[in-house]
Amino acid sequence: MVRVVIADDHPIFSPAIAGRMMQYFGAPRSPNTQEPFPELTDREREVLSLIAQGYTNQAIAERLVISPRTLRNHISSIFSKLQVTSRLEAILRAKDAGMN
Repeated sequence: MVRVVIADDHPIFSPAIAGRMMQYFGAPRSPNTQEPFPELTDREREVLSLIAQGYTNQAIAERLVISPRTLRNHISSIFSKLQVTSRLEAILRAKDAGMN
């Protein structure tokens, strides 16, 4: 429960703002509405999804119009953030999270 702090018997927030804050912080959050792997950037999630779909590095780089070196940097970052050491481990983590 969120409480609105009162100073000298006067609310700090207007009733409209306090109501919006109560709705935001009081609303239950469904884990399904969140992107898988929030620690990854949107581009890294895109790369991981393509890896999980079986695309090769060359095909991913061409599809995303990035250099192979940039792709390798993304993959290294993904491995580091997911704490995996292989492409197979990354694919298994992606599949477990529901990525295609």
